[in-house]
Amino acid sequence: MSRTILLIEDNEQNRYLATFLLERHGYKVVSAPDGPSGIELARTLMPDLILLDIQLPLMDGYAVARSLRGIELLRNTPMIAVTSYAMVGDREKSLASGCNGYIEKPINPETFVNEIERFLPVPASRQGTP
Repeated sequence: MSRTILLIEDNEQNRYLATFLLERHGYKVVSAPDGPSGIELARTLMPDLILLDIQLPLMDGYAVARSLRGIELLRNTPMIAVTSYAMVGDREKSLASGCNGYIEKPINPETFVNEIERFLPVPASRQGTP
């Protein structure tokens, strides 16, 4: 059974690249182009992981992260900011808003999947396996 990742990203090229890399590694990727639709998808989809751009239309990623953390069933879902915001304090601001991790854009296609896999919980079927 493949694991589901919700990608909240407004840039079509960034969505394409992340989706391509993740699907190549067996993940199911569902994407949303803005914060409100991402929040709604997260509620219905209950993804295994959320990748969140910070610079989004309608609602910035910080507000999206805080909103998602306010939903009881999503409170423990790993959420990673994937953003071009790379100034001093941006990582801390992402983490303070509820993200568990932070990846700067442009992403490195060779390391991207490994970077996000660190945040995925071990599937119940593989727990206890060496």
